[in-house]
Amino acid sequence: MMRALGLDVGSKTIGTAISDERQRMAFPGETIIRQEGWRKDMAAIRDLVADKGVGLIVVGIPVMMDGSEGIQAEKVRDFVSTLRRNVRIPIAFQDERMSTREAERLLYQAGRDHKEVKKVVDSVAACLILQAYLDKNESASDRVAHEEKVRV
Repeated sequence: MMRALGLDVGSKTIGTAISDERQRMAFPGETIIRQEGWRKDMAAIRDLVADKGVGLIVVGIPVMMDGSEGIQAEKVRDFVSTLRRNVRIPIAFQDERMSTREAERLLYQAGRDHKEVKKVVDSVAACLILQAYLDKNESASDRVAHEEKVRV
């Protein structure tokens, strides 16, 4: 199996997270500082894909509380359009509603100070996004495996 890479794409940073090889658990990764244009951002992601043995990228899509997509979602979709031209592996979207707030809550609850939280919040948010995707898909594959056993 290959690892999955989670991305929390912002205007200034890209939080990253990486899964284990069985795609069951997500771990916070590095935070990529966005550069002017897209070339360096894409190079950083391509390097992560190659270095970590990534076979899937999961990108958080910012959905509003009412389920609609706004300007930020459009920006993320544009980013993913560029990303698709730069990597040759599947890319999936995952609703990222409230992921940054949840990441902040968890970090403050763990006793991190404001300066520390600012440094890692995007990667922790990427971790929450990736874990939600992994959990959703593990549940689906577990149901299929169970249904296969029942049929036999």
